Amino acid sequence: MSATFVLLPGAGTDSWYWHLVAPRLRAEGFDVLTPDLPWTDDASGLAEYADVVVEAIGDRKDVVLVAQSMSGFVAPMVCERVPVSLLVLVAAMTPKPGESPGEWWAATGQERAQREQAERDGRTVDFDPRELFFHDVPADVTAEAFERGERNPSDTPFEKPWPLAAWPDVPTRFLLCRDDRLFPADFQRRVVRERLGIVPDEMDGGHLPALARPHELTRRLLDYVRSG
Repeated sequence: MSATFVLLPGAGTDSWYWHLVAPRLRAEGFDVLTPDLPWTDDASGLAEYADVVVEAIGDRKDVVLVAQSMSGFVAPMVCERVPVSLLVLVAAMTPKPGESPGEWWAATGQERAQREQAERDGRTVDFDPRELFFHDVPADVTAEAFERGERNPSDTPFEKPWPLAAWPDVPTRFLLCRDDRLFPADFQRRVVRERLGIVPDEMDGGHLPALARPHELTRRLLDYVRSG
């Protein structure tokens, strides 16, 4: 039986984020799940997000869990509860024990890293979703994303500390995006080294590779599985 890919979206997005990647993985013979996390629900936090993923996985084995952006806080919690054979973090936030998602930004130095990268690029640091997230996403995909509207995440998940005492004992790969304007490449290289003790893999593109470079991202995910 082939592995099951479980693809988790970043904060404020839903399963649509993976709509260009999931069919490619299915065409290669893999089962693919794209659960929607209740980002906008004030009654839900990291624990409830993990519950949704665990329920979606059910009794499946040989799970490849792929986490985009803030789902980097959720995926390790899922690994503690279901048999995950590989965890792949994509342009993700890497938590450490006792740190809340709200504390992560200052603890890692993200704001300074983002500002310095913008200055090097000659960009302003004003929050503009199109410039920050969609600068390399095709125009038609960007238009569809904005037509779908915003799903502003609740403040709830940012408040409570990440509950794990240590990183789960699961093989972990990290794929950073060299042109990520939110989490610049040098920033990610440092954080991943400090927190996971590994060297991240790299691909071109910005923070939303599943929309901007779905073919390459799919190839990377397949390579991870097939290289064992």
